[in-house]
Amino acid sequence: MLSVLADRTYRHLFLAQIVALLGTGLTTVALGLLAYDMAGERAGLVLGTVFTIKMVAYVGIAPIAGAFADRVPRRTMLVGLDLIRAGVALLLPFVTEIWQVYVLIFLLQSASAAFTPTFQATIPDILPEEGRYTRALSLSRLAYDLENLISPMFAAIMLAFVSYHALFIGTAVGFAASAFLVVSVLLPSPRASTPRGIYEQTTRGIRIYLSTPRLRGLLSLNLAAAAAGAMVLVNTVVLVRADLALGEAEVAIALGAFGGGSMLAALVLPRLLDRLPDQQVMIGGATVLLSALVIPAVAIELYRLTWAALLGAWFVIGIGYSTILTPSGRLLRRSAHPEDRPAVFAAQFALSHVCWLITYPLAGWLITTSGPTTAFYSMAALAAVGLISAKILWPNTKTYDLEHRHDDLPEDHPHIRGSRSHSHPYVIDDDHPHWPRNG
Repeated sequence: MLSVLADRTYRHLFLAQIVALLGTGLTTVALGLLAYDMAGERAGLVLGTVFTIKMVAYVGIAPIAGAFADRVPRRTMLVGLDLIRAGVALLLPFVTEIWQVYVLIFLLQSASAAFTPTFQATIPDILPEEGRYTRALSLSRLAYDLENLISPMFAAIMLAFVSYHALFIGTAVGFAASAFLVVSVLLPSPRASTPRGIYEQTTRGIRIYLSTPRLRGLLSLNLAAAAAGAMVLVNTVVLVRADLALGEAEVAIALGAFGGGSMLAALVLPRLLDRLPDQQVMIGGATVLLSALVIPAVAIELYRLTWAALLGAWFVIGIGYSTILTPSGRLLRRSAHPEDRPAVFAAQFALSHVCWLITYPLAGWLITTSGPTTAFYSMAALAAVGLISAKILWPNTKTYDLEHRHDDLPEDHPHIRGSRSHSHPYVIDDDHPHWPRNG
């Protein structure tokens, strides 16, 4: 897996991802403690609102940023967005009202909505060979899991000596370091071959995404992942501080258990994906994740929630969560040409966060109004909807080559080369605006 780090450009981007996510992880812990400090046992509702604002920014900004990513050099775009995020993070320690938190989070996450899909779409251009790209995806998943494991542990250590407000300063340092690493390498910036209007450019990624069956299945699995992820990220602070009557450090440890499960899955997945199809692995991950949501609810009904049970559930949810999300880049890479990848990655970013836009406020509202048992069962039901939908929407195919006809193209069109029926890896583009019925 580590062999891909021999590529200097990818190595610098990977390190940039690590330091930015370390800072983001500190903010995740700090926001939970800030919400509890301001709202007490209603912190779940406040955090649900914070994460909802985050999702609104992601859903609204990502498609626009993806549409125009081919008009700005990627390095310039990524560095500028990192510096914006660092500046906003420096303001968070000075908030005195909840509404100020909401405004700053919107600004911070709007910059992230433009940064993340552009960053993700750059990796397959740097590592075009699928085996190397798969290992890069697992390394990226491990980097994301630093937010849920190493960052909370580091936060727990820091909290023994400083106020949680200092954690926001760590976030700014992480974004600044990320900008420095990105500016140190040259990045490819594929250009669209055909000029497009603003509407077509903005909606192109979403149209490609929703026209591709395997990506519709991916979206359904994103719903399952979001249901479990929201239960962890929104309600950990309430379950630990209110239900279990534990301290601030235990909040960080619980989030670390979730990250530990995710990291374990990311380490195993490259070899697993060499032997098994993406669909089978990802469906299996959703099944594991669903089971881990149901078990705590049953435990609460039969006895009570314990610290060990919560850590175990969060660890298993982390395994299922990573098993769904890590291979998703492979599906996106296979589903678009290089010049369309930023738009398709942006569509994945936006549409997956529509799922989070549903689950974040729902998780906070359910635990506040109905208690943890109802919250666990309800989010498990939502995950089940995602799992069943994925099985229906994602055809079980063993090849990416599809036989199809081009009755709409002239005989001398270079794509058909005199034969209207042919077979090749099928993606939605100008010559293939619809998925073939036999696919």
